[in-house]
Amino acid sequence: MSLSPANDDEIHRRGLREQVYDSVLRMLLDGRVEAGERLSIEEVARRLNVSPTPVREAFVMLERTGLVSRVALRGYRVAPPLDERQLSELFDARLLLEEAAARRAHEHRVALKAELESITAQHDDHAAQIIEYGAESSIPIEITQAYFTTDAAFHNAIFTRAGNRYLADMYDSLGALTHRMRQTVTRGPEDVREASLEHHAIVEAYASDDPEAAARAMRTHIMNVRGRSLARDDE
Repeated sequence: MSLSPANDDEIHRRGLREQVYDSVLRMLLDGRVEAGERLSIEEVARRLNVSPTPVREAFVMLERTGLVSRVALRGYRVAPPLDERQLSELFDARLLLEEAAARRAHEHRVALKAELESITAQHDDHAAQIIEYGAESSIPIEITQAYFTTDAAFHNAIFTRAGNRYLADMYDSLGALTHRMRQTVTRGPEDVREASLEHHAIVEAYASDDPEAAARAMRTHIMNVRGRSLARDDE
């Protein structure tokens, strides 16, 4: 079977759709739109100076991530925060994937430990800023975003060193939901302090010759984050 090459218009349209997708994804993840807020295809198209078609296609892609939902005859809305059952299922999936990745990455523990130490130093700096603001303060979005970014970098480094593209792809498929969870389940100073200590424990586990040490440290971290997230969701 022969396949016809894509023409220039197809390639341009596909590239434009992906650019629109990335732009709308950033809007969803950086807090510029609230949960439940209506998303107008026409308004987004005007804001991005594109036609409605790539916006509509981007919304269909985003619906698959769970970040937006389509209501019959009413268009698209920002999905509500993950409920308790969704959070629980998300952590079940993360636990399976991250424990396996931590174990597999042990083979490259020397290089990985150095990489994680660098990321952890940045993560600690951002955590210290959040702690300094205190529980009653409104923390600037730039600080929380920087904290979330280094948190994600820490976990992604382990998946990269795990060396299994399919494992990494499965984790990537949870990426938008995990990021959304990071934002909707707001961390207080004590949560941030505990998460930082757990990251340090994972780093130190890679000094061990036992691959299960890192897997255990990662399992403890994910289970603790799960407990903190579900507890805060109940408040």
